[in-house]
Amino acid sequence: MTYVIAFFFVGLCIGPVLYIILGGFRSNSQIITSPSGFPDPWEVGNYLSVLQSSIFWRQMGNSAISAVATTAGVVVLGVMASYVLARYQFRGRTAMYSLFAAGLMFPMTVAITPLYILVRDLGLTNSLAGVIIPQIAFALPVTIIILVPFLRAIPKELEEAAAIDGAGRLGFFFRMVVPLSVPGVITVGILAFVASWNSYMLPLFILNNEAQYTLPLGVQAFAAQYSVDTARVLAFTSLSMIPALIFFSLFERRIVGGLTGAVKG
Repeated sequence: MTYVIAFFFVGLCIGPVLYIILGGFRSNSQIITSPSGFPDPWEVGNYLSVLQSSIFWRQMGNSAISAVATTAGVVVLGVMASYVLARYQFRGRTAMYSLFAAGLMFPMTVAITPLYILVRDLGLTNSLAGVIIPQIAFALPVTIIILVPFLRAIPKELEEAAAIDGAGRLGFFFRMVVPLSVPGVITVGILAFVASWNSYMLPLFILNNEAQYTLPLGVQAFAAQYSVDTARVLAFTSLSMIPALIFFSLFERRIVGGLTGAVKG
């Protein structure tokens, strides 16, 4: 019974994705005639048309730049901040950790208006930097919540032994802390990458030039332009989400392992 329920929920999650991917291999007449049917015959022209579009590759490049830069910023800043919170005793440490934890309850939707004003005043509107920097800031709370238990679980005896061998604090951090925290780093990196790739609201407010759009905005613009060509829109949507799905699927075990380690820590 447990497996039946599990497969049911898996089907609910995978069903819409399969419908979109298969819909890209159908013609508009097939979709109208049988909305839930399989392609007959299979039409690859929709996908080829999207792949031959320069705007699609430009927007994919924008998404890749935004996701990679966001992931790098989140990992570097998150590891450094988590190391300080986990390994050092100082006044206000608990309050600082609580502040990051409170960030989990502060969604970007609430802050989008003042955030836009701040980005505008900094002159970062219609640029990927105006998207990347806020994404890093909003991803740091969950990053720190995951990484602090990892770093706190490192035995103090290991740090003392490294100090006896002549390793300073930075030496211990780079030689011991970073390698030991790899599972947690991979977890937060994947979560940051996927969240950035799928981000819609922030780019919607910051970017106003189609050449600067990321793929979620590109899907919206493409759907508006080709609203009567449903099959082509489904093909564009499929190609937009496939990279994130592949990336997430390849590292799924890493995510589970990282979260398990954080809970244990």
